[in-house]
Amino acid sequence: MIRTEERLSPLHPFRALRRILPRGLFGRSLLIIVTPIVLLQGIITYVFFEQDLRETTRRMAVDVAADVAFLIALEDSSKSPQREHLRATAQKQLRYRISFVPGVRVAPRSGASQSTIDQVLEEVITQQIGERRHHRLGNIGSDLTLDVEVRDGALHLQIPRERVTVSKPDIFILWMVGSALILTAVAVVFLRNQVRPIERLARAAEAFGVGRSVPDFKAYGATEVRRAARAFLEMRERIERHVQQRTEMLAGVSHDLKTPLTRIKLQLAMMPDSEDTNALRMDVYEMEHMLDEYLDFARGEGGESAVASNLAHLLRQATDAAANARPGGADRVSLVATEELVLAVRRNALKRCIINLIDNALKHGKRVSVTLARNDRFAEMRVDDDGPGIPIERREEAFRAFHRLDEGRNLQVGGVGLGLAIARDIARAHGGELVLDDSPMGGLRATIRLPV
Repeated sequence: MIRTEERLSPLHPFRALRRILPRGLFGRSLLIIVTPIVLLQGIITYVFFEQDLRETTRRMAVDVAADVAFLIALEDSSKSPQREHLRATAQKQLRYRISFVPGVRVAPRSGASQSTIDQVLEEVITQQIGERRHHRLGNIGSDLTLDVEVRDGALHLQIPRERVTVSKPDIFILWMVGSALILTAVAVVFLRNQVRPIERLARAAEAFGVGRSVPDFKAYGATEVRRAARAFLEMRERIERHVQQRTEMLAGVSHDLKTPLTRIKLQLAMMPDSEDTNALRMDVYEMEHMLDEYLDFARGEGGESAVASNLAHLLRQATDAAANARPGGADRVSLVATEELVLAVRRNALKRCIINLIDNALKHGKRVSVTLARNDRFAEMRVDDDGPGIPIERREEAFRAFHRLDEGRNLQVGGVGLGLAIARDIARAHGGELVLDDSPMGGLRATIRLPV
């Protein structure tokens, strides 16, 4: 089946959307909770402002427009001595501020009204007094103003805003935003407490995967998270028990086999030297070496705890040990490790891994270079040689346990085919990897890559 991401083109909108969405569980959970809240409040705000507020304002504006039409009728039909008295009476009863400016013509307002209240009021007043009579709406402080033409001048009205609308829209918006922020804060607090056990479980699994102990890890959190944590603890116990049993079994086998080998070595030591006895001594030595390799391979990740170690010092010790194990090896091996890197590793296991690689390089090359480097994510220990190398198609085959390459370069000469298998097993036990590549020296490059 074709996966979804493989079907999507680089310009697909879903691909672009995935790039901006949060990748973590906390961010995605928060987005799932906050998005409906924002959408719901947006819909409520739209309905309030565009439907309910507009309709309520229209109904209240009809009353104000009726008052304005009545005042216009009084101004147009009453005689001058009575108009001032009528204005004072209307101002007292209607609670408007009313003033008259004689001989003034009102210029219509230019541009569209800004607020919903202004739009509705403009529409209702125009319907009530007619389109031919010029009028203009405005604002003074929190009040609305209306200038409208009458018979011999202009009537100026200052109308309290509460006569047109039930409340201030900004208060409604403040309540909406405030409630959204409070709900988001509550969601953040509760989600953080729910996600924290999952994060601890992930860190514990990562630490166990790179060979670090996690003795203080306990199962807590939601029911599903506790189930996953208990399953992890049971899995860890089974793996540790399996590794311990395998190590103890191989150690017992090795001990039992070394006992008769020791007796054979003593008997050979008491026999005079000859071609047959020398051949037997070589066979006994090779059997002991084979038993040691079996035990190293079986030991794998067990038997040692990770401690903070300086990789440059560790690399120097392994290089000296591998070079001194071969005649003239010290003159053939060069080390470049100027950067100080401290990582939690199993010192003896990693040292054995490096020694295996250097020993393999010395078997098949005249010169060996060992370097320590670091990039953003990994610490790399490289072993280069000028030997014949290994073809690309056979490099993965070289890592197979108990397998020896039949042609070309054989990295396990004198062994049983476990050198690279042990080295890769140790690198992976630290959460890293062992890779083979072409060396700038012309031979093979073996790189141990550990996460920083």
